[in-house]
Amino acid sequence: MFQDEGRFGLLGTPRRCWAPRGTRPVVGARLERKYLYAFSAVSPHDGMLDSLVLPWVNAETMSLFLAEVAQRHADEFVFMVMDQAGWHLAGDLIVPTNMRLMVLPPYSPELNPAEHLWEALRESCFANHVFRDLRAVERALTAGLRALEADPQRTQSMTGFNWITSISLNAT
Repeated sequence: MFQDEGRFGLLGTPRRCWAPRGTRPVVGARLERKYLYAFSAVSPHDGMLDSLVLPWVNAETMSLFLAEVAQRHADEFVFMVMDQAGWHLAGDLIVPTNMRLMVLPPYSPELNPAEHLWEALRESCFANHVFRDLRAVERALTAGLRALEADPQRTQSMTGFNWITSISLNAT
Protein backbone atom coordinates (compact mmCIF):
# COMPACT_ATOMS: atom_id res chain seq x y z
CA MET A 1 0.00 0.00 0.00
CA PHE A 2 1.08 3.58 -0.62
CA GLN A 3 0.35 6.15 2.08
CA ASP A 4 0.07 9.93 2.05
CA GLU A 5 -1.63 12.81 3.84
CA GLY A 6 -3.65 15.59 2.25
CA ARG A 7 -4.48 18.94 3.84
CA PHE A 8 -7.98 20.35 3.34
CA GLY A 9 -9.37 23.50 4.86
CA LEU A 10 -11.27 26.73 4.72
CA LEU A 11 -8.73 28.48 2.50
CA GLY A 12 -10.54 28.26 -0.84
CA THR A 13 -8.97 27.48 -4.21
CA PRO A 14 -10.77 28.75 -7.30
CA ARG A 15 -10.87 26.22 -10.14
CA ARG A 16 -12.03 26.33 -13.73
CA CYS A 17 -15.77 26.31 -14.19
CA TRP A 18 -18.38 26.84 -16.87
CA ALA A 19 -19.88 30.29 -17.39
CA PRO A 20 -21.93 31.91 -20.16
CA ARG A 21 -19.81 33.32 -22.99
CA GLY A 22 -18.70 36.86 -22.31
CA THR A 23 -19.09 36.68 -18.54
CA ARG A 24 -16.53 36.09 -15.85
CA PRO A 25 -17.60 33.54 -13.23
CA VAL A 26 -17.71 34.75 -9.65
CA VAL A 27 -16.27 32.25 -7.21
CA GLY A 28 -16.21 32.77 -3.47
CA ALA A 29 -13.08 32.27 -1.43
CA ARG A 30 -12.22 32.28 2.22
CA LEU A 31 -8.89 33.36 3.65
CA GLU A 32 -9.11 31.70 7.06
CA ARG A 33 -6.32 29.19 7.60
CA LYS A 34 -7.87 26.23 9.40
CA TYR A 35 -7.24 22.69 8.19
CA LEU A 36 -8.05 19.01 8.56
CA TYR A 37 -5.81 16.21 7.34
CA ALA A 38 -6.80 13.11 5.40
CA PHE A 39 -4.56 10.12 5.99
CA SER A 40 -4.98 7.54 3.23
CA ALA A 41 -3.35 4.31 2.15
CA VAL A 42 -4.14 2.84 -1.25
CA SER A 43 -3.35 -0.44 -2.92
CA PRO A 44 -2.85 0.52 -6.59
CA HIS A 45 -3.18 -3.12 -7.62
CA ASP A 46 -6.84 -3.48 -6.59
CA GLY A 47 -7.98 0.03 -5.57
CA MET A 48 -8.43 -0.82 -1.88
CA LEU A 49 -8.41 2.43 0.10
CA ASP A 50 -8.22 3.06 3.84
CA SER A 51 -8.61 6.60 5.19
CA LEU A 52 -8.92 8.60 8.40
CA VAL A 53 -9.60 12.31 8.84
CA LEU A 54 -7.64 13.77 11.74
CA PRO A 55 -7.08 17.29 13.12
CA TRP A 56 -3.29 17.41 12.69
CA VAL A 57 -0.25 15.45 11.51
CA ASN A 58 2.39 14.16 13.88
CA ALA A 59 3.80 10.83 15.05
CA GLU A 60 0.83 10.23 17.35
CA THR A 61 -1.82 10.64 14.63
CA MET A 62 0.34 8.67 12.17
CA SER A 63 0.52 5.83 14.72
CA LEU A 64 -3.28 5.96 15.05
CA PHE A 65 -3.64 5.69 11.27
CA LEU A 66 -1.18 2.79 11.01
CA ALA A 67 -3.03 0.95 13.79
CA GLU A 68 -6.35 1.45 11.96
CA VAL A 69 -4.94 0.10 8.69
CA ALA A 70 -3.37 -2.85 10.52
CA GLN A 71 -6.71 -3.62 12.17
CA ARG A 72 -8.61 -3.42 8.86
CA HIS A 73 -6.10 -5.85 7.34
CA ALA A 74 -5.54 -8.03 10.39
CA ASP A 75 -5.15 -11.23 8.32
CA GLU A 76 -2.60 -9.68 5.96
CA PHE A 77 0.95 -8.37 6.10
CA VAL A 78 0.97 -4.74 4.95
CA PHE A 79 4.00 -3.32 3.18
CA MET A 80 3.46 0.45 3.49
CA VAL A 81 5.36 2.81 1.18
CA MET A 82 5.43 6.49 2.17
CA ASP A 83 7.36 9.71 1.77
CA GLN A 84 9.91 10.98 4.26
CA ALA A 85 7.73 13.38 6.25
CA GLY A 86 9.13 14.00 9.72
CA TRP A 87 6.31 12.16 11.48
CA HIS A 88 6.93 9.08 9.27
CA LEU A 89 10.49 8.85 10.54
CA ALA A 90 9.85 9.90 14.16
CA GLY A 91 11.38 7.75 16.86
CA ASP A 92 8.08 7.53 18.76
CA LEU A 93 6.12 6.23 15.73
CA ILE A 94 4.36 2.96 16.62
CA VAL A 95 4.42 0.46 13.75
CA PRO A 96 2.01 -2.51 14.07
CA THR A 97 3.46 -6.02 14.00
CA ASN A 98 1.71 -6.94 10.73
CA MET A 99 3.23 -3.94 8.91
CA ARG A 100 6.58 -2.92 7.47
CA LEU A 101 7.38 0.63 6.38
CA MET A 102 9.47 1.68 3.40
CA VAL A 103 10.25 5.30 2.54
CA LEU A 104 10.51 6.78 -0.93
CA PRO A 105 13.48 8.92 -1.97
CA PRO A 106 13.20 12.55 -0.83
CA TYR A 107 11.38 15.05 -3.05
CA SER A 108 9.76 12.41 -5.27
CA PRO A 109 5.95 12.78 -4.99
CA GLU A 110 5.61 11.44 -8.54
CA LEU A 111 6.56 7.98 -7.22
CA ASN A 112 3.64 7.88 -4.78
CA PRO A 113 0.32 6.92 -6.43
CA ALA A 114 -1.60 8.10 -3.33
CA GLU A 115 -0.83 11.70 -4.41
CA HIS A 116 -3.45 11.34 -7.16
CA LEU A 117 -6.23 10.99 -4.58
CA TRP A 118 -5.88 14.57 -3.40
CA GLU A 119 -6.33 16.14 -6.82
CA ALA A 120 -9.43 14.03 -7.45
CA LEU A 121 -10.92 15.05 -4.08
CA ARG A 122 -10.12 18.72 -4.64
CA GLU A 123 -11.79 18.65 -8.06
CA SER A 124 -14.89 16.68 -7.07
CA CYS A 125 -15.56 17.89 -3.52
CA PHE A 126 -13.78 21.21 -2.99
CA ALA A 127 -13.59 23.08 -6.30
CA ASN A 128 -15.19 26.53 -5.99
CA HIS A 129 -16.84 25.74 -2.65
CA VAL A 130 -16.79 28.10 0.30
CA PHE A 131 -17.19 26.22 3.57
CA ARG A 132 -18.73 27.83 6.64
CA ASP A 133 -16.58 25.96 9.13
CA LEU A 134 -14.31 22.93 9.56
CA ARG A 135 -17.31 20.67 10.18
CA ALA A 136 -18.51 21.39 6.64
CA VAL A 137 -14.99 20.66 5.33
CA GLU A 138 -14.99 17.39 7.26
CA ARG A 139 -18.39 16.38 5.83
CA ALA A 140 -17.24 17.06 2.26
CA LEU A 141 -13.91 15.31 2.81
CA THR A 142 -15.39 12.18 4.40
CA ALA A 143 -18.07 11.97 1.70
CA GLY A 144 -15.38 12.14 -0.99
CA LEU A 145 -13.18 9.55 0.72
CA ARG A 146 -16.16 7.22 1.24
CA ALA A 147 -17.03 7.53 -2.44
CA LEU A 148 -13.47 6.56 -3.39
CA GLU A 149 -13.44 3.66 -0.90
CA ALA A 150 -16.77 2.40 -2.30
CA ASP A 151 -15.46 2.48 -5.89
CA PRO A 152 -12.20 0.50 -5.97
CA GLN A 153 -12.23 0.38 -9.78
CA ARG A 154 -12.13 4.20 -10.00
CA THR A 155 -9.50 4.39 -7.25
CA GLN A 156 -7.39 1.76 -9.01
CA SER A 157 -7.65 3.61 -12.30
CA MET A 158 -6.33 6.79 -10.63
CA THR A 159 -3.48 5.13 -8.77
CA GLY A 160 -2.56 1.99 -10.73
CA PHE A 161 -0.57 3.58 -13.56
CA ASN A 162 -2.34 1.23 -16.02
CA TRP A 163 -1.24 3.22 -19.04
CA ILE A 164 2.36 2.00 -18.51
CA THR A 165 1.17 -1.61 -18.53
CA SER A 166 -0.95 -1.11 -21.64
CA ILE A 167 1.94 0.58 -23.49
CA SER A 168 4.38 -2.22 -22.67
CA LEU A 169 1.81 -4.89 -23.59
CA ASN A 170 1.11 -3.22 -26.93
CA ALA A 171 4.82 -2.98 -27.69
CA THR A 172 5.36 -6.75 -27.44
